Amino acid sequence: MSSNDRFQGKTAIVTGAGSGVGRAIALGLVSGGANVVIADLSPERAEGVVKEIKAGGGSALAVSVDVADASAVRDMVAKSIAHFGKIDILISNAGWDKVMPFVETDETLWDRVIDINYRGHVACAHATVPHMIEAGYGKIVFIASDAGRVGSSGEAIYSGAKGAVIAFSKALARETARKGINVNCVAPGLTDTPMLANVSEGNEKLMGAIIRSIPLGRVGTPTEVANAALFMVSPEADYITGQTLSVNGGLSMI
Repeated sequence: MSSNDRFQGKTAIVTGAGSGVGRAIALGLVSGGANVVIADLSPERAEGVVKEIKAGGGSALAVSVDVADASAVRDMVAKSIAHFGKIDILISNAGWDKVMPFVETDETLWDRVIDINYRGHVACAHATVPHMIEAGYGKIVFIASDAGRVGSSGEAIYSGAKGAVIAFSKALARETARKGINVNCVAPGLTDTPMLANVSEGNEKLMGAIIRSIPLGRVGTPTEVANAALFMVSPEADYITGQTLSVNGGLSMI
């Protein structure tokens, strides 16, 4: 199978697909022949990516969803199945953070960060896995973060939530392996995305120091993170489950 048809006949949901890493993943799936659901909090961003895909001859559906709302996630999955008939691939990518010292955080921030960065992944899996079990096939990738593996200053709650995603993925991989489902994580380091721009604002000195400490000397690109996720949901990774792949330029080596 050539790389440009490795997802032929598959249907994928990508959350947070309106920009950044999610958009790059969606475009990669389409280039491999998949039908893709572009799920994003912003309907405008989702529609924009769908127009881009359709202009290139691909097949995509835009769905607006807040992954922190489990009911909305279930509706997203129902719309996806109604439109494409099945779900073969889930790439749960949506995330959010605000950088600040832990002692300055409050419960409102805790709830928002945990709801989006942990519960959102759980909700997406919970709504999708039953359909994959019924089909006897599924590939799931959670976009976690290296912060969930080694911690990150100013991102204590985010690091905890992403660590939870990694642990959750391993348990889910064990539960679903005999059902024909592979579950893995991709853990990006600093990546040139709108989210990085938002969290960097006011923290330029810290970000500069982190970038200087990256062995490869730069931040990653959305396409570089997407390539790892695309590998994990491809036939080439059929014997890989319960794993976490860091894409971080060597910032952490674990």
